[in-house]
Amino acid sequence: MLDPFDMVLFGGVGDLALRKLIPALYRAFREGSLAQDCRILPVCRRREDADHYLETAQRALQAHLREGEYCDSIWCDFSRLLCPVALDIAVPDARWEHLADILGADPGRVRIFYLAIPPGVFGLCCENLNRKGLISEKARVVVEKPLGYNAQTSGEINSKLASYFPEDNIFRIDHYLGKETVQNLLALRFCNVLFEHLWDAKAIDHIQISISETVGLEGRAGFYDETGALRDMVQNHLLQLLCLIAMESPNTMSAKNIRAEKIKVLEALRPLAASEVDKNVVRGQYVAGEIDGQRVPGYLDELEHGASATETFVAIRAHIDSWRWAGVPFFLRTGKRMDKRCAEIVVQFKKVSHHVYDESAGKVIPNRLVIRLQPEESIKLILMAKKMDSLATKLQQAELNLNLSDTYDSFRSDAYKRLMLDAAANNPALFIHRDEVAAAWDWVDPIIEHWRDTNNQPKPYTAGSWGPTEAGELLARSGRHWFNAK
Repeated sequence: MLDPFDMVLFGGVGDLALRKLIPALYRAFREGSLAQDCRILPVCRRREDADHYLETAQRALQAHLREGEYCDSIWCDFSRLLCPVALDIAVPDARWEHLADILGADPGRVRIFYLAIPPGVFGLCCENLNRKGLISEKARVVVEKPLGYNAQTSGEINSKLASYFPEDNIFRIDHYLGKETVQNLLALRFCNVLFEHLWDAKAIDHIQISISETVGLEGRAGFYDETGALRDMVQNHLLQLLCLIAMESPNTMSAKNIRAEKIKVLEALRPLAASEVDKNVVRGQYVAGEIDGQRVPGYLDELEHGASATETFVAIRAHIDSWRWAGVPFFLRTGKRMDKRCAEIVVQFKKVSHHVYDESAGKVIPNRLVIRLQPEESIKLILMAKKMDSLATKLQQAELNLNLSDTYDSFRSDAYKRLMLDAAANNPALFIHRDEVAAAWDWVDPIIEHWRDTNNQPKPYTAGSWGPTEAGELLARSGRHWFNAK
């Protein structure tokens, strides 16, 4: 169990706090990871929201916890940790004094300021924390993506944070890195000679990283139309997963060594600019279609205004110019209103060099490693084997399947829970360094600039499909195809 700490949740009545953060903290408390005298201070802009926060939080837990997780007696004990505070981030008035009084009651504690608020007010919030003397030596700040809209605005936000907190006390969160399967990926790579000797261009044909969603805008129309899929998903989630797949082994699993190897991957990404963007990037936007038997509107219908060139889908062919990965394409894909909700990494190995069986045995299909991050968490290795119900030699695909939900039936992975506890424990290994953010934007910005300069319009795709036909052509030109989740 961690030592008692104070966590101030700015944006305490926001969607992120109520759907993810409060449930994650409840789970941590339920499993005994939070001390009884920890304090969680959700910040509410309106006094009315603060006065009724316990009822709001209880309803959120009942709505968003898994079946069987909510318990009235546990909620009763957990609710004693919640100390709602009413204040307006933009106004350094007397209500900040109330927050200062609560924190000042135990000045030696670790303080975690979680900024579940728009990046545009990160600096203002930190400025007021500093003005009120709330940034102690043990204070840490956790910030959510997106950190800006390009390299310049991201740099400005990071510089503002750095003026109040040292880099070691800034925790930039990417919840995909908190998923247990992602951490298992590192163990799989660096603790098994079986894979490490095959993890390069000599054995791997290509790698696919896909994050697909079935939802549309979900009330985020204003934010999403200014952001788009490239900024919202590729610049952070997809590139972070790419780093973990492609990085060299760190000397130790320390935050410093892991970050150093990830930055090397980002710096080795082959730049995409001008005509290379047209050859290697597909952007799309969904139109009306059907998902799970229900008609759903198109993107422009959800926006409720006439036109928008914002992409809801991106597919990219990327290359890493290094000895290990020379010639191996990485295909990145993300989209909204897709056929299935899934986050998956597929490592496609090369064909065997010589076929020892004749054609009557059947086709030999190259091996494939499938690492699924959501909705369930599993690692699957697809091999060739002989059919056991036939005396004749007939080949078929067979699966070695590690389904973490089945194997660890008492364990429930929660990325936000893990990351918030890591921030409290001052473990930055799963968080993103400022240099990583800058390197990612340096690769993404030229793509955005080319789209703007050429007035590139997204390709339409039907909601409930796997994206524009052009995304399939991106792989088909080299005789490959997407492995769509089933």
